[in-house]
Amino acid sequence: MRTPILYGSVHVLFYRNEEVLLLKRQNTGFQDGNWSVVAGRMDGDEEVIAAAIREAEEEAGVVIKPTDIEVIGVMHRKNTTSEWVDFFLNVHSWQGEIMNKEPEKCEELKWFHLKELPDNMVSYIRYALEKKQQGLWFESIGW
Repeated sequence: MRTPILYGSVHVLFYRNEEVLLLKRQNTGFQDGNWSVVAGRMDGDEEVIAAAIREAEEEAGVVIKPTDIEVIGVMHRKNTTSEWVDFFLNVHSWQGEIMNKEPEKCEELKWFHLKELPDNMVSYIRYALEKKQQGLWFESIGW
């Protein structure tokens, strides 16, 4: 039996009042046409918070101070070809205006009310957003 490859990723959660920022994926080869959050693979030799700050700047064009972001959840996820350890981070504040910095991979950035999330969401992202955001949480999916 072949051992799946293990990857690490960060998922950056921007909240505004009762809304969350989502992005619609395109041309990525994974869940294109579905809504997700600002996210990406950790590059290796990169700390979790540093990776989230980098992804937020690359994808949404904002600057986040390390003291303005925190890990709120961890997910160990398995699919047919790989394993993932996903870190979910809540942004408390940021500098700059949120904009789509990767239009080749992101069709649209849009704020959604937490009680009116779109149907076509990446399933594990929906699951993470529906978690109580009080205290650190952990989940295993796909095992």
